[in-house]
Amino acid sequence: MAPRASRKGGADSRCPSCSAPLITQWVGTTAALRVTTDGTPLTPTQQAEARTPNRLIWCLKSSEHTTPRLTWIYSTHPANCPHAHVTDHQCPPAEPSTLF
Repeated sequence: MAPRASRKGGADSRCPSCSAPLITQWVGTTAALRVTTDGTPLTPTQQAEARTPNRLIWCLKSSEHTTPRLTWIYSTHPANCPHAHVTDHQCPPAEPSTLF
């Protein structure tokens, strides 16, 4: 069983299907969502390509005094935010395999 993520930090782990590094946390205070993101920060161009109505971009706030914490990106989120931005994890398409 995977370790439970807390609001104070995330459970760093790997995807059981594709072995990608993941960050899993509960995000929000009233109606929290369990979020699993890729651990790799995205450039603004990559964020625009990855964002869909069902795939969100998250701000990964961290400092030398706190554990990394995922937060919502609202319309008022600063364009020059100094923190890393990550997206919901989706496994890459599987390589086709031959049966023969």
